[in-house]
Amino acid sequence: MIINTNTGSSIAARILSENSQLLQKSLKRLSTGSKIASISDDSAGAAVASKFTAQVARLNASKDNVQNMISFAQTQDSYLENISSALDRMSELAMLSTDETKTDSDRSLYNKEFVELKEYINTTVLKEFNGVSLFSGTAQTVTVDIGVTVSLDAADLDASTITLAGTSVTASAYNVSSSASAATALTQINTTINSIVSDRAAIGSNLTRLEKEHTALATLRDNISAARSRIVDVDVAEESANFAKQQILVQSGTAMLAQANILPQSALRLIS
Repeated sequence: MIINTNTGSSIAARILSENSQLLQKSLKRLSTGSKIASISDDSAGAAVASKFTAQVARLNASKDNVQNMISFAQTQDSYLENISSALDRMSELAMLSTDETKTDSDRSLYNKEFVELKEYINTTVLKEFNGVSLFSGTAQTVTVDIGVTVSLDAADLDASTITLAGTSVTASAYNVSSSASAATALTQINTTINSIVSDRAAIGSNLTRLEKEHTALATLRDNISAARSRIVDVDVAEESANFAKQQILVQSGTAMLAQANILPQSALRLIS
């Protein structure tokens, strides 16, 4: 029996300190929801999780890029649908104007609507989407990852390709004020309608590709997020059990330390 060195108390104090540290870590994990309370818990896992976090951020940005391009293509198609409807009506007016039983005075009435529709098409092909021309005829590309781009069909969506009477839709001479000009208009409008149909088919193909890319990016992001979660997110049920265990160990360690500090007092009985 010794007095100067209380080995039992020293051991109990060390174990209590260790269990207290573990309890603090468990408490931090539960309060933050993160399995990695400090970098020393899993340095390699933290590094991998950091790369996953960056990749998820890029994928979210890529999804936004693709979604914006989908909106761009949908806007293109919406305008072309209206242009197609206008061309259908212009075709009808041109056909009516070829009727030899009508006078030029009658045709001038048809021509008023014809010219307004022509001007509507001329205005529409100059539309922009956030400052980017919808019908520039320039091929579009979408970046979906580092060094990975998706090229889209330009679909020849250029104002110069929407031609009437061999010129752009601004041609002031193009009208249905006479039977001859109406016949010419009818031929050119039919050609333009076929061009619009081809353009809309190209846009439809672009939309199909973009929607597939969007789905693939969303799936990849979800899987990367799940992999990151397995590294950094705490299992609350498991950690709660561990927290309860550490609480008990700390409480029992505290009690045992108190007992260890009392033991040397038994030496007094020998002295007395």
